Amino acid sequence: MSFRNPQPPLNKKGKTPPPEETFEEAAYLKQLGEKQKTVSIKLVDGEIVRGWVEYYDRNMIRLTREGAPNLFIFKHEIMYIAEGATTKETPQRKVRAEAAVKPPSKVAKAKAEAAAAASQAPLTPESVEG
Repeated sequence: MSFRNPQPPLNKKGKTPPPEETFEEAAYLKQLGEKQKTVSIKLVDGEIVRGWVEYYDRNMIRLTREGAPNLFIFKHEIMYIAEGATTKETPQRKVRAEAAVKPPSKVAKAKAEAAAAASQAPLTPESVEG
């Protein structure tokens, strides 16, 4: 006995897929430009550039940077735009990195020392059988 009906009911409508465009891109870019918010733009080739959006149109964005030349970036070259990211390493990554170098606990140290001592003990027929 199957739990599912092999054919879907004919009167039930399927979900419609989300639209390709929400038409909110222009409003978002306008907001970023007016507030001169710092953004990080990741390009399709993996490069990340930082600055603020000074100008935009249908095909490109002008990114203004301090201490570096301004960039005109084609929109088809942009993977994503993130607000407020000013450093390469986010605070979460720093915390994870610090946790990775945290010294081992006393229990972990004792286990490691016991394993090292056991590996250095000579093998005898009695130790293998027991």
